[in-house]
Amino acid sequence: MLTIANGLVLFIALLKPIFFGLAAVLFVVFSIDWLVRTRRINAFSGVARFFRRTVDPLVAPVERAVIRAGGLPSAAPWWALVAAVLGGILIITALQYVASMFYVAASAAGAGPAGLLRLLVAWTIGLIQLALLVRVIASWFRISEYKKWIRWAVVLTEPILRPLRAVIPSMGMIDMTPLVAWFLLSILRRVLL
Repeated sequence: MLTIANGLVLFIALLKPIFFGLAAVLFVVFSIDWLVRTRRINAFSGVARFFRRTVDPLVAPVERAVIRAGGLPSAAPWWALVAAVLGGILIITALQYVASMFYVAASAAGAGPAGLLRLLVAWTIGLIQLALLVRVIASWFRISEYKKWIRWAVVLTEPILRPLRAVIPSMGMIDMTPLVAWFLLSILRRVLL
């Protein structure tokens, strides 16, 4: 397991400059696309035609989302850049998390059955906390609980949140039960581990 974790850390170290270079290239491309969209570059020039033909179809999904949110189509390249940078950050963070999980699993395996049991408890509580985080973020963006990428979080957290909602009064539109559940799970983790 340590060799997998070490290989993953090396892969992340190689991936970071690649993502940074990609973000720099996208910054230049989306800057030129923004200049074309705002007519700072002649709309009939070869550059403008090239960007309308090649870059604009790639930015079109972001442009539709920006327009639906009430934004200007000329802002789409900047939002596409933000999405690309955040996507790179999320990928690197997720890979770092997986590498740390391999290190933890390797140290737990070295501690014997008790270590593996503690690891299982820690991972279970961590998964439930991740599900709480997904539900909270989904509620901010008003994503339905019935979407397949949110439903797993509802299934994992509802048995915890339902009894808490019966005890904890809501504060207007703010539901404090996920925060209380997170706090209780943190206490449970410390007690058990």
